[in-house]
Amino acid sequence: MKRDRGLTARMAFTILMLSFAYVALIIILFWAGISPYFIFGIGIVMVFFQYFMSDKLVLAATRSKVVTEKERPKLHSMIDRLSKAAGIPKPKNIAIMESEAPNAFATGRSPKHATVAVTTGLLNKLNDDELEAVLGHELGHVKNKDVMVMTWASLIIVVAGFLMQMLFWMSLFGGFGGNRRDNNGGQLMIIMMIVYVSVIVIYFVSQLLVRALSRYRELAADRVGAELTGSPKHLASALRKISGQIAMIPEKDLRQIEHANAFFIIPALQGKTMAAMMSSHPPTELRIERLMNMERSMRGR
Repeated sequence: MKRDRGLTARMAFTILMLSFAYVALIIILFWAGISPYFIFGIGIVMVFFQYFMSDKLVLAATRSKVVTEKERPKLHSMIDRLSKAAGIPKPKNIAIMESEAPNAFATGRSPKHATVAVTTGLLNKLNDDELEAVLGHELGHVKNKDVMVMTWASLIIVVAGFLMQMLFWMSLFGGFGGNRRDNNGGQLMIIMMIVYVSVIVIYFVSQLLVRALSRYRELAADRVGAELTGSPKHLASALRKISGQIAMIPEKDLRQIEHANAFFIIPALQGKTMAAMMSSHPPTELRIERLMNMERSMRGR
């Protein structure tokens, strides 16, 4: 199938804007006399931990159980077949999470270290075609190396968040020069206040950009999943079922799996009043519409 040039362009533009945010933050740090090497060093250590431990952390947080091919032969067979079609190694771990909420997620720092997990609710609610379509979507994330992309894209949020906390505590204990009576003290306080406000702005702008990138990566995974199965309508049908079933599950039950909310194919907790631009996933209706357009294109209608 043809490449979605519009989606690719939006992702490239978002990454470009994130690059500008990185440059702006580094310039502000140099201007304030704060070593960016120290600040980014801390951020990189934190992101490295998240990057290399993401699969273990998410499995532990969701209490997902890794299952063998003997325990779940059909699930393994589907993933093995789709992995070959995608040209990637079969994920290292295949897991099942005990939850009535139908959902799935993929994580791991590379295709060789990937984990794909599904809930018991997903296995019970979807037919084989729909299940295969969902697994194709998750393998789309693995193929596109989305965990790596999103982890490193989020570095600026980690760094800016750390800076916000550091500057906040400095302001409380007079670190902005507020205790000094001379002109230099007053100038230092003004400089640090400008830095503080600038870091807050960069933090929130970066949040918006990273969330936008996440939404685009979801659309890209939808496309890959639809191409792997050759039937976009089955993924559209699965999204309808998952969204409808999640809406009927009590929020207190959904909160048990909110740790993996950003990883799911559809967020367990979507929030009716949440602004669309702050969501990590695009609207389900948009995803279904795009998939049905793909279906018509593939069938020549």
